[in-house]
Amino acid sequence: MASTTILAGDLGGTKTNLAVFSAEKGPYVPLAEASFRSREFENIESLINVFLAHHDLRIDAVFLGVAGPVAEGRAKITNLEWRLSVEHIRKSCNLARVVLMNDLEATANGIPYLRDADLYVINQGKPVAGGVLAIIAPGTGLGEAFLIQVGDRCQAFPSEGGHADFAPTNSTEGALLSFLQRRFGHVSYERLCSGSGLPNIYDFYKQTGPIPEEDWIAAQLAIVDDPTPVIVNGALSSERSCALCRTALSTFISILGAEAGNLALKVLATGGVYLGGGIPPRIFSALTEDNGFMRSFTHKGRMSELLADIPVRVITNSKAALLGAAIYGLQSLTADG
Repeated sequence: MASTTILAGDLGGTKTNLAVFSAEKGPYVPLAEASFRSREFENIESLINVFLAHHDLRIDAVFLGVAGPVAEGRAKITNLEWRLSVEHIRKSCNLARVVLMNDLEATANGIPYLRDADLYVINQGKPVAGGVLAIIAPGTGLGEAFLIQVGDRCQAFPSEGGHADFAPTNSTEGALLSFLQRRFGHVSYERLCSGSGLPNIYDFYKQTGPIPEEDWIAAQLAIVDDPTPVIVNGALSSERSCALCRTALSTFISILGAEAGNLALKVLATGGVYLGGGIPPRIFSALTEDNGFMRSFTHKGRMSELLADIPVRVITNSKAALLGAAIYGLQSLTADG
């Protein structure tokens, strides 16, 4: 369909990316693009209308990746008070077709089309041709999904595995679980492996561990709404490093590696595991330092050898979910046409 033009979106608890793509230009060359702070808008309809008002482009359909579960054309973003409905978006924005999908499902759709420049290799592994691909993405929340080859095409499947029960692998993590159970009741992996998870780990060590919080890091944390960047910088800075931050980040990476390995086992991701979300690209050096991530990833008893052969890559393209939504949309309309 030569005239196909779509609006694709990546809707997150912190940020929403929207872009218009055409069949002629393809998914790597948007005709228009913008990013918005999600919480500055009451709902997605108002955001879409603001975006479209600035661009005189005909839209054939809209494909939106949503940071939350999608069922029967409805969705609720996990970390944002937006409730989405295909019918309501279609009518409110005067659109012919609207498709909602989980944001990790959107990202998974784009994995086969990622370029070398979009990836950073943690473990080369021995990929199996046609094997299942899995993605785990710590950002505002913790998303998970997987991709299966069906004939000559790939099909993505969403998951809410990030909300599964956290399972400690040592006594320190057991104490961490007890600490967070008193705070939250149910403790999922998202409570640890996400933008809000790292501060939870930091608080645990601050309140229960032998490492004191330094005054300079406490002063920085006191004046920010989001402590995660401060903790990451405190852990990785070569000029002024924070022992408490380093310990928290090390535990974060160990738990992330363990859950990535869990996901790889559950879907038998012999094609590879991909780390998405906003956090992994910011902590490259820590992910490979002392091989901590891969040590936890492969620490699976009799399955350790299998895990060691699974490729692991970080997605460095910050627009991967938007790209995946665009690819899915363009392919869907081309197939329909």
